[in-house]
Amino acid sequence: MLPNLPSTTILLLSLFLLVLSASAGESDHKYQPEDSVVLWVNKVGPYNNPQETYNYHSLPFCQPQENPVHRWGGLGEVLGGNELIDSQIEIKYQKPVDKVTICSIDLDETKVTQFKNAIDSSYWFELFMDDLPLWGFVGETRTDKSNENKYFLFTHKDIVIKYNGFQIIHVNLTQDGAKLLEVGKTVDMTYSVKWIKTNIEFAHRFDVYLDYPFFEHQIHWFSIFNSFMMVIFLTGLVSMILMRTLRNDYAKYAREDDDIETLERDVSEESGWKLVHGDVFRPPLNLIVLSAVVGTGAQFAMLVLMVILLAIIGMLYIGRGSIVTTFIVCYALTSSISGYVSGGMYSRNGGKNWIKSMIFSASLFPFMCFGIGFILNTIAIFYGSLAAIPFGTMMVVFIIWGFISLPLSFLGTLVGRNWSGYPNNPCRVKTIPRPIPEKKWYLTPSVISLMGGLLPFGSIFIEMYFVFTSFWNYKVYYVYGFMLLVFIILIIVTVCVTIVGTYFLLNAENYHWQWTSFFSAASTAGYVYLYSIYYYHSKTKMSGFFQTSFYFGYTLMFCLGLGILCGAVGYLGSTLFVRRIYRNIKCD
Repeated sequence: MLPNLPSTTILLLSLFLLVLSASAGESDHKYQPEDSVVLWVNKVGPYNNPQETYNYHSLPFCQPQENPVHRWGGLGEVLGGNELIDSQIEIKYQKPVDKVTICSIDLDETKVTQFKNAIDSSYWFELFMDDLPLWGFVGETRTDKSNENKYFLFTHKDIVIKYNGFQIIHVNLTQDGAKLLEVGKTVDMTYSVKWIKTNIEFAHRFDVYLDYPFFEHQIHWFSIFNSFMMVIFLTGLVSMILMRTLRNDYAKYAREDDDIETLERDVSEESGWKLVHGDVFRPPLNLIVLSAVVGTGAQFAMLVLMVILLAIIGMLYIGRGSIVTTFIVCYALTSSISGYVSGGMYSRNGGKNWIKSMIFSASLFPFMCFGIGFILNTIAIFYGSLAAIPFGTMMVVFIIWGFISLPLSFLGTLVGRNWSGYPNNPCRVKTIPRPIPEKKWYLTPSVISLMGGLLPFGSIFIEMYFVFTSFWNYKVYYVYGFMLLVFIILIIVTVCVTIVGTYFLLNAENYHWQWTSFFSAASTAGYVYLYSIYYYHSKTKMSGFFQTSFYFGYTLMFCLGLGILCGAVGYLGSTLFVRRIYRNIKCD
């Protein structure tokens, strides 16, 4: 394997550069005076419903001539509902343009109704110039003396472009020329262009889109500090209580030179986790499912770490859809991790149908997302929205899964079965399962599972607000250093809390710890989903069946992934803990 390392590294770097190239486009172009600068029209839709977007020309703006140029972006850009079309507005580099007519629109009843409905719904549109976005509203309403709403259409676009040398640094769109919408009236759509020299460097041209006061508010720093203190407290608590208790248990359980009377008294008083040593390593129910979710979760943990690091290094937030494209490519490349973990776990627990396990592990999350995506795509097609994923893009995603992800998962499964698939439990599993005694209600698996997600959710609660606001409220998330810290804190808190829950469960003489440890950690995602419901009603102004479906559909996919990730981390942490405490006791 070592001789292939350089070529593998080159392949990974090439794929990463390919991802970045999807967002490069015009962003590194240099223009000479009088060179054409393309103004691309992208989409239009209700401002309060970010996913409900439509083709720019679905409204009766100036229609392009035959066969306008389309600019097809990367995979993530298409999945994000972007469709760039040449506006055919003539703009030359460093050449100012006074007020020039683009076209004239004859307002009939249909067009007036379309524009009025768009203005009622606060429709906005998005344009791009040299990979820099411009936004504007379709029109506005004004109240006359009789308290009736009058609808006005913005007819003039004033474009201000700042440049440095041969590169465009910033673009800004201001609209005026509001004209009353009346049937039978003709309005002229006009534009003007101004060029202003600036000293801002090209590398910093995206800074104007970053909301520094919002993301770097002291509450953000305080939440990180608060979560860090929680980590210190939890790790100290786990170390102090569990190790102290276990040390006493070890001392009592490992005595070899006690007299007969003391031994008999110890046996009669014996209780807790030591009594289930013959059942604690019994294979869990639905082994194939647990192996699949643990393997997928381990893959997600590495995937999230990779994407965050690449976002920090490569500033992926600059390019349209770069994060999504990077996520898909990295998901395919890390599929071997899922196969390795799930294959090894399945074999160690006596599983025989490893091919079924491999296929189930490789297809579990993609098919869950496909099911949700199919429903959302059907809704988007019904509404005629750009959020509908084209068939060609679906095929690209399927090819990536079928020809990269699936083979790597198969390879990982083979390696996992052969290298880590042999049973090596510290204690022998007894033939007859031990009956589980009834305990207090708070020591039941369901209660432990529900309570286990509270502290991990508390550690990411504030960050969830910033992530949700970025995705649903038009802000660019760029503080991936914060996200990296929060992710590490989440992992540590999840492991600590799950270990505590597992210890309490075993001390209650309940040896069904595998699924309990998974759900105890995975319940974090349930609290995130409950928070998303609160966020929807209190922090957004979304409305309509379309946007509501996409909001809760996307959030469900996110929470499923988060739950699988946290569940796998909790299970693997509990596995190490259980093996550690049973390694030093006499099991026979």
